[in-house]
Amino acid sequence: MKFYVEKAVLDSGVKIVFPVIKGVDNSKDSKEWQKLRQEKIEELLKKYENLDVHQDPILEGFNIIHDKVGVKRRKNIPASENLIKLLKKNKDLFYINKLVDIYNIISLESKLALGAHDIDHVDGNVTLRFTDGTEKYQPLGQSEAGLSAPHEYSYCDDSNEVLCRCEIRQVSKTAVNEDTKNVFYIVQGNEATDDDYLIEVANKIIDITTKYCGGEGEVVIPKVI
Repeated sequence: MKFYVEKAVLDSGVKIVFPVIKGVDNSKDSKEWQKLRQEKIEELLKKYENLDVHQDPILEGFNIIHDKVGVKRRKNIPASENLIKLLKKNKDLFYINKLVDIYNIISLESKLALGAHDIDHVDGNVTLRFTDGTEKYQPLGQSEAGLSAPHEYSYCDDSNEVLCRCEIRQVSKTAVNEDTKNVFYIVQGNEATDDDYLIEVANKIIDITTKYCGGEGEVVIPKVI
């Protein structure tokens, strides 16, 4: 599997790298991870107690991209901003599985938009590109597939199916679960995040994932098309 990104998407301000980890074990929880998770949540609640999203350059950077490409703010809250709001509201994160938990915690810490996808359910390669409205799109939580909206930057595979809409919504097709063995992560930034920061966060994902779920990983820089 290879990774590509359209130059037009990069020109809009999106920055992207893909950590890829193969041979993970996501089948059971870990007391060690749960202890660290709770410590991180307590730290993050204090960190964001008085947060003004629009004054934070990284969080606002995703909204700026949305404005540039015509994605309306009100109904399309960027992933990392929404995660912070959920944390503050619930004083915790809803636990799904270790892989999801790990990237949620790192997304909260870094303010970058993160997601995880099961490689074995991807058809061919992954391309971050602008949609044309013909792509199949079945977001998590919906029982039936529809079509994508045109001119939204989205992660698509070679079957012309959306795997993640902008950095906002993932899909059922590649959702990670307890049986996932091979995973790629999305690490998305914006004009307020330099390239070194994305690589640093991507390596952190690999380090923590392999520590608690095993496997071997590498950071992949997509080819520009």
